[in-house]
Amino acid sequence: MTAHLEQVSKALDSLRIELPSWGFANTGTRFGKFLQAEAAATIEEKFSDAAQVHALTGCTPTLALHVAWDLPGGLRDAGKIRDLETEYGIRSGSINPNLFEAQEYKFGSICNPDSGIRRRAIDHLLESVAIAKALRSRDVSLWLADGSNYPGSQSIRRRIDWMAAALAEIHGELGEDQRLLVEYKPFEPAFYHTDLADWGMSLLIARETGDKARVLVDTGHHYQAQNIEQIVVWLLREKMLGGFHFNDRRYADDDLTLGSIDPYQVFRIFHELLSDNGAMETTAFMIDQSHNLKGKMEAMVQTVCTAQEIFAKAALVDRERLATLQDECRLVEAEECLRQGFWFDVRPLVRECRKARGLAEDPLVALRQSGYVERIRNERKERNARSVASYA
Repeated sequence: MTAHLEQVSKALDSLRIELPSWGFANTGTRFGKFLQAEAAATIEEKFSDAAQVHALTGCTPTLALHVAWDLPGGLRDAGKIRDLETEYGIRSGSINPNLFEAQEYKFGSICNPDSGIRRRAIDHLLESVAIAKALRSRDVSLWLADGSNYPGSQSIRRRIDWMAAALAEIHGELGEDQRLLVEYKPFEPAFYHTDLADWGMSLLIARETGDKARVLVDTGHHYQAQNIEQIVVWLLREKMLGGFHFNDRRYADDDLTLGSIDPYQVFRIFHELLSDNGAMETTAFMIDQSHNLKGKMEAMVQTVCTAQEIFAKAALVDRERLATLQDECRLVEAEECLRQGFWFDVRPLVRECRKARGLAEDPLVALRQSGYVERIRNERKERNARSVASYA
């Protein structure tokens, strides 16, 4: 048990998870929103909520920011963000441009046939890079909603060229230690062709873009039954894995709570990451979920705790023995060697690790006992009630 505790403790020390600012705000689906009284509506409230999660879990020191939602004034708002970092002890994490909400982007952003619209999108990306520099953020995370719905309605070939030119310009403005993380998604909102539809397209465009570009993997952005851990291994082998967006899904990009549907998949992904020397130092981990029905604070703490527990399970896999069994093609024994880590109840060990670090042994219980959710609900409910009325 002592050896297991040391393994788990070392593993948890290497795991840092970024929180998304939008995860504390009211979100929904294209059918509508179910608004919550305690939802954050200002960047100050988002920093406050993130600080509470970090105080309980000890592994979420950064907050991902969405330029359109968190810095409406663009670069002019960077000073305000720096003040909030100091006040709440939370640093700015990845900077996320928004190329999917403006009416001009109906037919695409950097892949739009209109050169003027492409220029507007590129300028937004350049400002996002400048914001990242001002906030000392390493990563600019790019997801494109660009694509088309009907065969023949767009030139797939020319759109690739427009995208490549835009990303090359962005790459040229990155700072020495900055990275451009290029995400992919097979469909939605585009249903005939998406300009970056899979990891191969992202890998190729990232390589063409430059040595500071990497691929970003969202666990929900894959077709059913796709082997995500195999994608992870290929990207690690090519030294092109930049980061993860964590969530879970039942059908498509459902943005459900991490591990709520398939914890074994998350375990297998963590196993492959831990099997690669140096992967944990260069891979960014961020939660990207839509907490529409669960309480936002509880869902965020629950997600972080789940990630820690599954990561601890993966850390207990005897990889040396597993390699021997694999080489000898002892199939059942090899599978059981892997599964032994997954079925191990790590919760007592994780609680011990938290206790040793002066943290709450059960962060979810501690959140409920802290009164924080009740306090912010009382502080924000009248304003959010007015939002409900206006939304209706």
